[in-house]
Amino acid sequence: MRCPQCGEPVVWTVTDAGRRLAVNKTPDENGNTAAYRDGTGTWRSRRPTDELPLARWEKRYMPHVATCQAQAHRKKRRPAVLPPGVADMAAYRRRDGP
Repeated sequence: MRCPQCGEPVVWTVTDAGRRLAVNKTPDENGNTAAYRDGTGTWRSRRPTDELPLARWEKRYMPHVATCQAQAHRKKRRPAVLPPGVADMAAYRRRDGP
């Protein structure tokens, strides 16, 4: 399949939580997602951890959202100057905690 925004080849996986996640088609050692094809042919993905590292049947993939060129251009940017009467709440939303 291909990404609907940029047209690059992707593999759609199902996460442990049951959500869909697009990963780049080719395995990537720098990726942070482990993916494999189960017995029914469905691609499954998860995040490897220290407690549950990469299994021998899994390969590392990069989530496509991290490399999608169309997504990078779609990020909304705050206007340089806010309209009159509009307060910038970004400073109040930041949290400096863990």
